[in-house]
Amino acid sequence: MPPPLSDQVALVTGASRGIGRSIATSLAACGAHVFATARTTKALDELVDEITENGGQATSVTTDVGDEADVAALFAAIRDTAGQLDILVNNAGVGVFQPLADTRVEDLDRIFAVNVRGTFLCSQQALALMVPRRQGYIINIGSVVSFKGYPEQAAYTASKHAQFGLTKSLAAEAQAHSIRVSAILPGGVDTDLIGQARPDLDRSGLMQPEDIAQSVLYLLSLSDRAAVDEIYIRRKSGTPF
Repeated sequence: MPPPLSDQVALVTGASRGIGRSIATSLAACGAHVFATARTTKALDELVDEITENGGQATSVTTDVGDEADVAALFAAIRDTAGQLDILVNNAGVGVFQPLADTRVEDLDRIFAVNVRGTFLCSQQALALMVPRRQGYIINIGSVVSFKGYPEQAAYTASKHAQFGLTKSLAAEAQAHSIRVSAILPGGVDTDLIGQARPDLDRSGLMQPEDIAQSVLYLLSLSDRAAVDEIYIRRKSGTPF
């Protein structure tokens, strides 16, 4: 059974499409008030319309999670509108997929700004809301490349390794405040990003975004006695590791 989240406020970054969109709709379907953020206003508005038409509650805030001022404004909106934050899903991510020798420094910087700096900034702001209440859950959406390397993915892989390291340290710090932190590390999911990263894959065998959303709901369904550090979820037809 999905967890009842009617008294919960959730923030999902990178919510305009793919995995983030599926997570946002799933949380709203369980009763959470979802704050959905991304850089594309039109897609966010369409998401909010979909959620509200299905009886859910959602608010869109256009944000570049790599920009400190944007993130501060996002959390100010959450405080002013809802007064609390119970769930943060750091899902926003970008990548460039080409040989390291051909990767521009500005591409590396942008990838780290979104994938690492964005996770850092949003988690820092979330803790300010969660620590006083001694409750909350931060879930970071990583990747199989958080612990594994593929050719022509050096910049993206480095960012996901960094995000995973951040997650581990954050989990250790947050535990003292009764806040849980987990990483979900998916293998092949049928999104625009994997089309760029692995055009060789047969997409008919890939996982779907809702499979990752189900993993988020699983984490949120656990009792307060249980904590999960990481979930590596892969397509059934893929290699085990």
